[in-house]
Amino acid sequence: MRFLNVKRQIFMQRTPNLSPTKFRCRSLALFFAASMATASLLRPHHHRQHQQHVVVMRHGDRLDNVDPSWLSTAPRPWDPPLAEAGQDRAINVAKLLPAQLGFPIHRVVVSPFRRCVDTALGLMAGLSAQDEDPGMATGNGSIDPSKVKVSIEYGLGELFNHRAIRHPPPSPTNHADWGFNVPEIEALIPADALDNTVMPVFSELPQWEETEPRARERYLHTIRSLADRYPSENLLLITHGEAVKVTVSTHLEDAAKFKIRMDYCGYAQLRRQVVRDGDPFEASEFELLASHGQTGIHCLPMTSPL
Repeated sequence: MRFLNVKRQIFMQRTPNLSPTKFRCRSLALFFAASMATASLLRPHHHRQHQQHVVVMRHGDRLDNVDPSWLSTAPRPWDPPLAEAGQDRAINVAKLLPAQLGFPIHRVVVSPFRRCVDTALGLMAGLSAQDEDPGMATGNGSIDPSKVKVSIEYGLGELFNHRAIRHPPPSPTNHADWGFNVPEIEALIPADALDNTVMPVFSELPQWEETEPRARERYLHTIRSLADRYPSENLLLITHGEAVKVTVSTHLEDAAKFKIRMDYCGYAQLRRQVVRDGDPFEASEFELLASHGQTGIHCLPMTSPL
């Protein structure tokens, strides 16, 4: 007790303006602050860890490649829809996805080009048919059309230059000439699946004559941004061949030794570990999962020069 009184006298000498009452109040405040800090350090943290999957898929067979005569009468030759073979392919791929993936898809994000939107609709139609076909391959992976959310993303659009888009509009630098109208595109998507509240990563088309390095940056930024925005969800991104190629080459060891080819509706599958503590999260780098010949991605060894 004498020791406490001495401590109080010393403190009062250092802070002479404090009355005994104010001294006691400050002492109590310091005590409770220290107690709360200690309790915070001792309180257990509940970290939740899970695997996040991102599937980057190429669209199905485009109509102008199957029927070149379509171009002569097409009002928008730069934006072909799927051919019938492409629609069939999307439906058939959807029937195989549950067994191939082994995890559910929570969100589908689609390039604004019509062939990608048609592919998304075909996939959803194929997966909706699961209940009608008892012989269909099953697994833990599926897209539930009643729960999945679909949105449009310019960042997943085609490589924006004359080499990738062979029939651009007369004034390709003017974005209005391309005729992309997001509300009209969204009208093609079932209302119960559409999520038009999503803020896009890119809200407009790239600058015309986009280079491959710039497109590579765009695709990788879009994929990473979407994954970080929805860290608790598995994503299916429906895009173009260049985006799938970029995904594979970026995450494939010794990628320079291979030529990368992908079939229509071929897809690359990325996976990472995510640890959440409330809203904040930490994530590892993405790893590319082996295709095992099922995903339509072909990594061919480069031939030696003669």
